[in-house]
Amino acid sequence: MPSMIYKIVSASEWREAEAAGRFDGSDVDRRDGFVHFSTAAQVRETAARHFAGKSGLLLVAVDTSALAIRWERSRGGELFPHLYGSLPVDVVVWSRPLELGQDGRHLFPPDI
Repeated sequence: MPSMIYKIVSASEWREAEAAGRFDGSDVDRRDGFVHFSTAAQVRETAARHFAGKSGLLLVAVDTSALAIRWERSRGGELFPHLYGSLPVDVVVWSRPLELGQDGRHLFPPDI
């Protein structure tokens, strides 16, 4: 399994997480009972499917080695990384703005 996973989060939610030292999840995460993540191969589709046209987002890269990640099948059968519990901000490798391109799609860093 990949050692780096990604979370798309609103900038305001992430500021709150940084102040608290942990991210307890978005509304969807809390409803589902775990923090949703994507691999590099999955994150573009996640953005298109769940965050289409939304601005004010960050892409957060997380090192999995310090977390108890569970790899679980989605409705489509693909394995996605999930965290049951809070994400400590000190395991975050980086966070970057996830800007919208002129076509309304999110622009990802070239290394993703």
